[in-house]
Amino acid sequence: MKFQRCSKEQSVYRKTCGKHLLILAVYVDDLLITGTSLSIINEFKKGMATKFEMSDLGLLTYYLGIEVSQSDVGITIKQESYAQRILKETGMLTCNPTQVPMEPGTKLSKAKKEDEIDPTQYRKVVGCLRYLLHTRPDMAYSVGVISRYMQNPRESHGVAIKQLLRYLRGTMGYGLRYEKNGLKHLVGYSDSSHNVDPDDGKSTTGHIFYFASSPITWCSQKQDTVALSSCEAEFMAATAAACQSIWLQELLSEVTGWNQERVTIRIDNKSAIALTKNPVFHGRSKHIHTRYHFIRECVEKDQVEVEHVPGEEQKADILTKPLARIKFKEMRSLIGVEDLPKSDSEIRGVNVGH
Repeated sequence: MKFQRCSKEQSVYRKTCGKHLLILAVYVDDLLITGTSLSIINEFKKGMATKFEMSDLGLLTYYLGIEVSQSDVGITIKQESYAQRILKETGMLTCNPTQVPMEPGTKLSKAKKEDEIDPTQYRKVVGCLRYLLHTRPDMAYSVGVISRYMQNPRESHGVAIKQLLRYLRGTMGYGLRYEKNGLKHLVGYSDSSHNVDPDDGKSTTGHIFYFASSPITWCSQKQDTVALSSCEAEFMAATAAACQSIWLQELLSEVTGWNQERVTIRIDNKSAIALTKNPVFHGRSKHIHTRYHFIRECVEKDQVEVEHVPGEEQKADILTKPLARIKFKEMRSLIGVEDLPKSDSEIRGVNVGH
C-alpha cells in the first residue's frame, strides 16, 4: 500500500503495514519518521537510502529549532537554544529576569502621541518571539498583543517587548512534556476577556486543546467583531474553539485511523454554555452574526460536548489577559509549561526516528 497524503495537513503522509502504522512528515528536504514498529521504520529508511542520497540522523533530538528529548515514559520539547539566540541578538542575554511576561493591568494602544521606535527591529523581534510560541503557550497572549502594533510601534510597545525578553531570560529552559500513557481523548478549554482593546473595544479569544493530558494546540487572538457582553465574547470564543476541535478531530482520525469521539470543550461562563445548547435563547443572541452559531450545530450533531469548568481551573485564562505573578505561575503550571532539566536532553529512547 502506498503512502496516503493527509488532507488536513499537506506535509504529513501515512501508511498502514498490517497492524502497524508508519507516519512521515516532510519539511523541504527534511523527513521526520515515526510509527508503531521500529523494524518498519528501519526498513523504510533503508529503502529510501537505496533511491536517494540521504543522511540518517538517528533518533530525533533537534528539529527546526525545537529541542526534543525522548525516554521510555515520554517526550519533552523546548527551544532553549533558540531563546538564547534571541536574547543574544537583542542584547538582553545578561538582563535582569522578571517573573511575568506582561505586567497585570497593562493595556497597550496605538499611542499616537508617543515617539516612534525602529519598526524594522521591532518586527524582527516580534517574528522571532512568535516562532518561540511552538513550545511556550505561557507567552502566547503577550506576544499576540505586541504583534498588533508592528505597523507603527511606539515607545510603550518597545517597553512591553523588553518586559517579554526579561521574562524569557528567566525561563529559557521551559517547555512541554508529553507522557506516553494517558487517556486518548481530546479536551479543549475556551475563554475570553471582554472589551480589553482600548482602540476598538474588541475582546480576546483564547483556547487550548489537550490530547492524553498534554497540550497540542493553543491560540490567543483578538476577536473580529465587538462583543456587547462578556457572554457574547465567551460564545464567540467557544465557536472558534469548536472550529479548531473539528479540525483536530478529523486530523487525528485521518492520521491515526482511530474513530475519535466527540470533543469536550470546557467554558467557565454558564450563559455562554446555555447559548450553545438552547436555540430558543434569543434575547442575548439574536444580534450575533450567524457564523458564530456554528457551535450549536456541532453540539446538535454530537461532535462537541460543552462543559462548565470553575474559573480557577480554566486553563485558557492565561491566553486572554495579563495575570498577577502568583496567579500566572499557577496557570503556567496548570497548562503544562514547566522548567525542563538539562539532563532530559541526554535521555534517549527508541520510539521515534528522524
